[in-house]
Amino acid sequence: MIPLQLVLACSPRVPPRAHPDAPPGAAPRPRAVRSALAEAVAALPPDYQPRTRHVDDHGAALWSNRLLLEASPYLRQHAHNPVDWFPWGDEAFELAHELGRPLLVSVGYATCHWCHVMEEESFEDPEIGRFLNEHYIAVKVDREERPDVDALTMAAVQAIRGDGGWPTTVWMTPDGQPFYAGTYFPARDGDRGARVGFLTIATQIADAWQARRADIEGDASRLTAELTRRLETRTQKEIDQALALDYGLAHFVGIADPVAGGPRGAPKFPSSLPPGLLLRAGLQRGDDRLVSIATQALEGMAAGGIHDQLGGGFHRYSTDDRWRVPHFEKMLYDNALLAVTYAEAGAALDRPDLSAVALDTLSWMDRELSVSGGFASALDADSLAPGGERVEGWCYTWTPEELDALLPPDQAAAGRLRWGLDGEVELEGRHVLYRARPVAEVAAALGRTEDETRALLDAARQTLLDARDQRPQPLRDDKIVAEWNGLAIAAFARGGVLLDRPDLVHRAETAADAVLTLLVDDDGRLHRSWRSGVRGPDAVLEDHAGMMWGLITLFEATGQPRWLRAAIRLDEQVQAHFELDAAQGGGWARTAEDHDRRLPRARPRDDGAFPSGPSLMVASLLRLHALTLDDRYRQRADAGIDSLGQVLEKAPWALSDMLTSLWWRQANPREVVLSWPDGADAAPMRDVLRRHALQARVEIPVADSQLAAVAAVAPVVEGKHPRDDKPTAYVCTLGVCQAPVTDPAALDALL
Repeated sequence: MIPLQLVLACSPRVPPRAHPDAPPGAAPRPRAVRSALAEAVAALPPDYQPRTRHVDDHGAALWSNRLLLEASPYLRQHAHNPVDWFPWGDEAFELAHELGRPLLVSVGYATCHWCHVMEEESFEDPEIGRFLNEHYIAVKVDREERPDVDALTMAAVQAIRGDGGWPTTVWMTPDGQPFYAGTYFPARDGDRGARVGFLTIATQIADAWQARRADIEGDASRLTAELTRRLETRTQKEIDQALALDYGLAHFVGIADPVAGGPRGAPKFPSSLPPGLLLRAGLQRGDDRLVSIATQALEGMAAGGIHDQLGGGFHRYSTDDRWRVPHFEKMLYDNALLAVTYAEAGAALDRPDLSAVALDTLSWMDRELSVSGGFASALDADSLAPGGERVEGWCYTWTPEELDALLPPDQAAAGRLRWGLDGEVELEGRHVLYRARPVAEVAAALGRTEDETRALLDAARQTLLDARDQRPQPLRDDKIVAEWNGLAIAAFARGGVLLDRPDLVHRAETAADAVLTLLVDDDGRLHRSWRSGVRGPDAVLEDHAGMMWGLITLFEATGQPRWLRAAIRLDEQVQAHFELDAAQGGGWARTAEDHDRRLPRARPRDDGAFPSGPSLMVASLLRLHALTLDDRYRQRADAGIDSLGQVLEKAPWALSDMLTSLWWRQANPREVVLSWPDGADAAPMRDVLRRHALQARVEIPVADSQLAAVAAVAPVVEGKHPRDDKPTAYVCTLGVCQAPVTDPAALDALL
């Protein structure tokens, strides 16, 4: 037997992929930190590519910091900078106190273009890194993992500068109180036209801290008190809900773009004009103008460059006023919300083209964002260009010459016309694909039939997508976020029902199982995120509410009681840890009562790119009321609406998702139970329900053998057995039902 020592001595040594050393100017590290970093470096796989230009002759990163010990992809992007970063936590604040230094807190996220720019220009600069290490405690925050920290830092930026954005760059006292803030800063004076660069600002603040620390701390204390007041302000007021809804709808009509659809002007965000709300209200009221505004927005987005014409899915927003040139991030939450809207519009308006967009979007989510059963958070805006530099959107853009090299002449000609490559160049000599011409016009130009032209375009699309997949791909932020997975679960469950795709509903069940397994700890508490076997911070309100919404939607798609029970358990957690009583202003705080004491307990007051926690809670509680007939859910929903009454009265468009709940309250919501004998075909009755997809209702599908089990958690189904051995629909309001029907035409008349 060969001695082990000899085997090891003769084995080829694999060069390390990084060194655990601290960057120049860093404070001494405790032994435990040094050991942990040494172990983390030793565990790096041989193909690990450190994200830094500071490497040795073997390509190993020269330095490593504490972010290498974190799971967040964004934090790990900065693990080898010359900056000695800390994650947000006690160690950073304790060291700041010990050394008497302020903190520099940089907040961003993994797919943020300008975050990458500031990293390249400033945080990869050894001179700047050394200065920060010698004068500050530098803290990196992933805003997607810590929306509570993001709320404080963004409030500070807005209070000091009047605007906001990412990255946010905030200077804090050792007690965590902000005293100066900004967003992106060019590295040095004169860069990008800036009079004063980041290094000069950091130097001036460090000098001021030394010269008049007491004054700065006094200013910070006063600013923090004002920020806390703003974030925790009570806005409760009992309002006229119908009036608030009408006011909000009038606002959306007023900002609608009559040419390109969506909101007027640029940039264009899909969430700035909510098609789902406009369709619901328009169809219920018979208001063709609302329906037209909504469908024009959906058509404009689907035809634009914001919609990935090859791979499906939507980019973050449009930088122009025609939906043509996007900011190229692709976010889970955007696509989940848009998939539902397109699926509902396609079903309710009998528009197969809109349904096709929904299916493409869900297919893209499953194909490119699936991870460990759940869904990853996002794809980056940037990708590597042939020169090796990261360029926004390069992976998604094309030149006519590239099409000619990849496609047969007839396909290339069709593609040029259909996707606008014969027109203006949008992005640094490259084209963003969009639907420049209808298929009929392309067919006429080519002298082909429409069917022949579609076949050419389908073949070209697949060839181009295959070629694009061979390019360097945008980074994927593969953490599973509970909130956004809840929205995705709802999208796949609802989309599966409306598109008649049981496989999509099954995908929703897989994701729900993943979140409830991976993100829930042994004490039954939900966490915000999960990645590579590590749970992230404690969940916030939005995580509970998002998962509640997803699970309730999944219950309505499957009739499986376990999903409704899981939603109710999450609601119990919300009541125990997030809900505020009337004396506290009602509604909900973003964070639990036992959360980070350095931070205010902010009350979310607006819907942004995705629904706020209160909007999701109100919507979920209204559906729980309809499913269980327990009026306490309705009372809590109304209290949640009233908790934001001042906002809804003055600027209801700021809570566009909450307005959908106001519409629900005004629309006489119904409960539809569809029961059938085991083995019977309920498809004709389901087809009717699809055509009325945008009504205010809950629907519960249940086989007769499962009726008792479902009734135990959703009493609205109790006793609603199939009649005459046929699939039977019960249409009810607050538990009072019309005569059951077994004929699809009769159900259509009832609805």
